[in-house]
This record gives sequence, C-alpha cells and structure tokens, in this order.
Amino acid sequence: MTSLPHTGAAPGLEASFLAHLQQHQPQLVPAPVTGLAETPVPHATTIVALLYQGGVIMAGDRRATMGTTIASSRMEKVFPADTHSVVGVSGAAGIALDMARLFAVELEHYEKIEGTELSLLGKANRLAALVRAQLPALSQGLVALPLFAGVDAITGAARIISFDITGGRYQEHHHHTIGSGSPYARGSLKKLWSPGLAEDDALRVAVHALIDAADDDAATSGPDSRRRIWPVVYTVTADGNERVDEARVASVAEQIMDQRGDDRS
Repeated sequence: MTSLPHTGAAPGLEASFLAHLQQHQPQLVPAPVTGLAETPVPHATTIVALLYQGGVIMAGDRRATMGTTIASSRMEKVFPADTHSVVGVSGAAGIALDMARLFAVELEHYEKIEGTELSLLGKANRLAALVRAQLPALSQGLVALPLFAGVDAITGAARIISFDITGGRYQEHHHHTIGSGSPYARGSLKKLWSPGLAEDDALRVAVHALIDAADDDAATSGPDSRRRIWPVVYTVTADGNERVDEARVASVAEQIMDQRGDDRS
C-alpha cells in the first residue's frame, strides 16, 4: 500500500470516523435496534479462520436463517476490512453487515487522516468499540459478533482476534470459528490444522470445517454444486488480502465431497 503523507487530524476532524460522527453528526450514527424481540430477523452463521505459513485464511458459509426459514442461500459474510485485514460476521444479519461496512470506513478514515495504517491490534480495538456499541440491542437478542484476522503491515505477524458481546477482544492461537456451526467446525479444525500449513492445505482445512459444520448445523450451508454456491474465502498475507477464486474453492469442495462420498447431484 502506498504510504500517505502524514498530515494529522485537522481541527474538528477526528481520526476515528465513529467519533467524528458522534461529535458532529450524531443523527448519522447507527442506532441500536430495539423493539424487535418478537420479530424473527435473518441471522448469519458459520465463519472459520486459521493461520498458515505466511498468512491467515478466513471462510464463511453462504446461509442466513430467519427462525426455521432459510432467508438467503447466497449471503456473503467475509469482507476485506482494509489492505491487510478481513472481517467475518455472524449473528443478526443487518447489524452484522452494518458493522462490517462501518469498520471498513473507520479504517479508511483513520488512514486518510493520519497518513498511516493502524497496527493490527489497533484495528481490533476499533472493531471492539463497534461491538460494544450494540450492547443496548442485547436485550432484544439482536447480537452480531465479528471475527477479525489479518497481517500486521509492520511486523508481518498474522493474527486471529475474536470478540465477546461486551467488546472484549481475544487473540486466538492457530484457528478459531464463530456462529451456530462453530462447535462442529471447531472439532474439524482441531483435527486437521497443523503448524506451517501451505496455503492450499489451509484452504482445504477451512472448506472441510465448513462442510463438517453444515453436516450437523441446520443454519450452516454446505457447498451447493448444483446451484454453484460456494463458501466465500479470503487470504491475507504481507502482500495484502485476496479473495480466493471461486473455481478454486469449488475444486477443493468437490474433492472433499467426493472423498466423503457425499451426493453432489
């Protein structure tokens, strides 16, 4: 990424986009959603992330559910946050997607104002503040949680960071998963992950974990070869983030399903 000249924040212009909105245009700050306790809303489900040699990979299934109904079969839940990081979201879909978009704007705003990229932990702190801001919606059961991963542009270290609903952040070692299918994906990650995985092997482990989650969690979708719906997968290295080509994800998913004897018709 090209370094921008450091100009510092102009008077009245906060380095935090969220703080700037709160101070100057508070009516534009996304307000916690309330009054929907009895109304089903779409929920996003399983996200997995794991470290590999030289980077980190994050993948998400494509299903959103609303009660017992499938609200979407093509929802995307993993997004680039900036050049060197990605964020995956689960939980109340509208809140989760707003959080991911606002987080990306927050990082872009900081970089433009300060002329430099935040450290990876600095980015995680900004995301923690967004998680904490949704606490008033907790009583409505409308919670969205992110999973953050990236490579520090200065040190080159890859990290995975999870959050609790109060905004607490936790660095995860090796791998992590969130969402309704996470108990099943976690077991798969424990069995298949090993230190120093190559990128191809890491992709295979991530897709395998999502398939295992879909086997046991009704809210998580597996690869759909008939409709050509595949998990969304991003890698992040010191060179930046990159969405894994869908044909490559499809090839890996079909190999796994063939080996398992799954029906792909």
